[in-house]
Amino acid sequence: MKMAETHDDDDLKAADAKDLHRTVREEGEEELRRPAISLFWSGLAAGIAISTSLIAEAALHEHLPDAPWRELVVGFGYPIGFLFVVLGRMQLFTESTITAMLPLVTRPSAWALGRTLRLWGIVLLANLLGTAIAGWAIAHGIIGDDALRTAALAVSDKITRLSPGGTVINAVPAGFVIAVLAWVLPSARMQSFWLILSFTYILTIAGFSHSIVGSAQAFLLLFSGRTEPVETLLGLIAPAVLGNLIGGAGIFALLAHAQVRGEMPKELT
Repeated sequence: MKMAETHDDDDLKAADAKDLHRTVREEGEEELRRPAISLFWSGLAAGIAISTSLIAEAALHEHLPDAPWRELVVGFGYPIGFLFVVLGRMQLFTESTITAMLPLVTRPSAWALGRTLRLWGIVLLANLLGTAIAGWAIAHGIIGDDALRTAALAVSDKITRLSPGGTVINAVPAGFVIAVLAWVLPSARMQSFWLILSFTYILTIAGFSHSIVGSAQAFLLLFSGRTEPVETLLGLIAPAVLGNLIGGAGIFALLAHAQVRGEMPKELT
């Protein structure tokens, strides 16, 4: 009985920073070794699945009255895609900013750098292809009706209000928040659903720019004739990607590593 109680107590203990670092790092090392084709198909599935965030927000927007509180309720649609992607273990570019970065900063090498860039490139391309398919399908009425398309355009239009530079700055907190989410999930256990819901809901009501969800919105605007290709890729998507990288791989991943670097075994430093 005492051994069982001890085991239960251990399960209830929160993992410390070193444990989280090791767990996320090992997950990243596995991702770096995955075949390119596996990364691509997982990333494509993630791009399509994350687009359900836009669809859910549009459905709520369509059925709610034009009131000051509408955006707060519409925001509850935003986490849907993240729940599908994260709980479904699909490859999402913004989540991989920290998982791929920790192996690189722990054991810097040409192999780790090449594999990190390979992972990001494949996953980002696949994610964007998935969101482009979803954006095209919504724009042409293959997903939803005209009312849903109109609501989705209304939800998406807000990403055009920032300049490219403003989008970069606005995307930094989003990259940071998603990296924090990827960091804490290994210790979340049964609370994963609520963590994903709360983190991503804060993301949308704060108005931060997420590159992959934002790309679904950008492609919808493009395929609906609201934006031009260059504006879509270089003015809307690329700045959000850069900002997410700065916030996830450039800030949080380095801070997460720095806090445990002095306590790691010598062979890892």
